[in-house]
Amino acid sequence: MSLVPALYIVATPLGNTGDLSPRAAGVLTDADLVLAEDTRRTGALFVRLGIARRDGLGFTSFHEHNEERRTPAVVERLQAGESVALVSDAGTPLLSDPGYRLVRACREAGVPVHPVPGPSAPLAALSACGLPPYPFTFLGFPPRKSGQAETFFSAHRDTGATLVFFERKSRLLESLQAAHAALGDREFCIARELTKDFEEFVFGRLGDLSLLEVELRGEFTVVVAPPDAQGRTAESEVLRILDEEQALGGKPKDVARRVAGRVTGWTPKQVYAMQTAS
Repeated sequence: MSLVPALYIVATPLGNTGDLSPRAAGVLTDADLVLAEDTRRTGALFVRLGIARRDGLGFTSFHEHNEERRTPAVVERLQAGESVALVSDAGTPLLSDPGYRLVRACREAGVPVHPVPGPSAPLAALSACGLPPYPFTFLGFPPRKSGQAETFFSAHRDTGATLVFFERKSRLLESLQAAHAALGDREFCIARELTKDFEEFVFGRLGDLSLLEVELRGEFTVVVAPPDAQGRTAESEVLRILDEEQALGGKPKDVARRVAGRVTGWTPKQVYAMQTAS
């Protein structure tokens, strides 16, 4: 395969090796240099895919800790007429993976950048989960601290978009709790092992996280529906539930959280404001 000198952003399989396109295989076989987030992982993938690179072709690591340092040298090689392929551990590069600085540097230097599209975890999850697929906003990984995560989700509360984000097992419940506090009760789907033998879609509501008892491993793609996916609970119904919860007692903020867990499309902050206004 004859490659025009350029940076190629190559999508690789999420799990099923049959998802690699013939074009992507050709680029990965013949590029003068392959940049990989994890060279051992990508090397093992090449073996499974049957990709055999000729002697003399480059293969080096390119990750979040060395991207800034290695970008100038990569741009120099591109300007000298070489072809470079960028891959992440799985799926489409740059989506919560390294590469943005390199692509921007190439654009600024006048170096062509060509996408080689293919597998993408956010799009795969959206296409098969049954929640509204558009408009959607991809958020990457939420912040680790719960307060920051709640602020992070709050920024997207009123957009009307489906929200898609990545999360790890150790952080999943905390991130869903932060999403509930910021967004109110919404439908969600957890997609795991996409395209693999044990592919799984787990459904729930942010207001009923106690029901999330399934054993989950690895990293996940989470899809949170917009508030009108099931229809926003009418204000009159919210007021009725608010009366019930106030009768049970508790601090206003605690009451607001309980009410938000029973209704759709209302955040604890909105319910709390309703209390103070009455």
